[in-house]
Amino acid sequence: MRTTFYIQIRISIRSLAMFLIKTWRSMAFGLYGYTNFTKSGFLEHAKKFEPEDMQARIEGKNCIITGANSGIGYATAEGLASRGATVYMVCRDKERGEAAFSRIQAVTGNKNIHLEVCDISSISDIKSFASRFSSKDVPVHILVNNAGLLENKRIITSEGYEMNFAVNVLGTYTMTELMLPLMEKAAPDARVITVSSGGMYTAPLTEDLQFNGKNFDGVEQYARNKRIQVVLTEKWAEMYKDRGIGFYSMHPGWAETPGVAKSMPGFSNALSGKLRTSEEGADTVIWLALQPKENLTSGGFYFDRAEAPKHLPFTATKVSASSERHYYEIVVDLPCRRRRSSIERRPLALRDRTGALLCTVAAWGPNRLLRDFYVFGGFREVGVVAVVTMVVGAGGGGGGSVVYWC
Repeated sequence: MRTTFYIQIRISIRSLAMFLIKTWRSMAFGLYGYTNFTKSGFLEHAKKFEPEDMQARIEGKNCIITGANSGIGYATAEGLASRGATVYMVCRDKERGEAAFSRIQAVTGNKNIHLEVCDISSISDIKSFASRFSSKDVPVHILVNNAGLLENKRIITSEGYEMNFAVNVLGTYTMTELMLPLMEKAAPDARVITVSSGGMYTAPLTEDLQFNGKNFDGVEQYARNKRIQVVLTEKWAEMYKDRGIGFYSMHPGWAETPGVAKSMPGFSNALSGKLRTSEEGADTVIWLALQPKENLTSGGFYFDRAEAPKHLPFTATKVSASSERHYYEIVVDLPCRRRRSSIERRPLALRDRTGALLCTVAAWGPNRLLRDFYVFGGFREVGVVAVVTMVVGAGGGGGGSVVYWC
């Protein structure tokens, strides 16, 4: 009885501590956000902006922008198009995409604008887009991962993923990975800009990527997703530091966009007149696209044209580098696990009439070999340590196989 009592006390103390930490996170975020993320915050920070930072021309640069038909994505597309860029607007809805495409062409006079229809919630759709786009054989100088979603109801995609996670995390991850070969052609000036959110200040990393708990909370899931985007950016910067590609995440501030009005009507109404415009929200995205890379920190998190902290004080959202690596591996391994059984049923075979070759490959990192096979449909890069054992068969018609331990 005494043991049970002590266990209950410990559970109660732990629950109280978690409640207090979560409450403090919300309070700290609200206070910091109201001071900095609103329109008044932008106007205050803008006093330190350098006008010449936004005057660069980028003719000849190819820019891909996801979620480009409205809000911050639209403002980014218009801003880059007005500076001479060749802009590829990636939109889910063809009709709305065409309307946005026509408006930007009319406003900027730029004829080098293209509409690409792709549903970022679908890995297969992103792969189809990447295949089509790769056939153009053009370098990609700037990729803006702007497409985002805050869905308050739990919805599962046709591929089996929670909808917010599918768009915000898997969509961002898959699009970036598939564009890397084309971005390497634009090195050393290529860059990936991911539109995250200050909401990530309220979210620690968690293994529950798809929010399988009983009480689904779309706002909390969105915040978790945005935290993961920052971690993805950090890891890409580490992994591809010698490829001539810069990786940056950013917070646009609290902007009045169609997405915010739809997903958080209470928040939007409460701060009516205090929210930023879409153009103000897109300002740092455009700034990151125009700045010389030597002035930026790859892997950094930016807000209002300056590098910003990734954690607020005393909010218990910071973890060790090894823990971040662990969460990163969980993210990139998820699609692999869903495909692993079918891949294992159809192993690649190496056949030689003189005998059999058994090749055991131990993957280094987050199932990197299997991931590359799944995402790219082939081996773009093999970051593995391989141990090869030659087994010579007695007969002339021996067969072999490749075994992947993942």
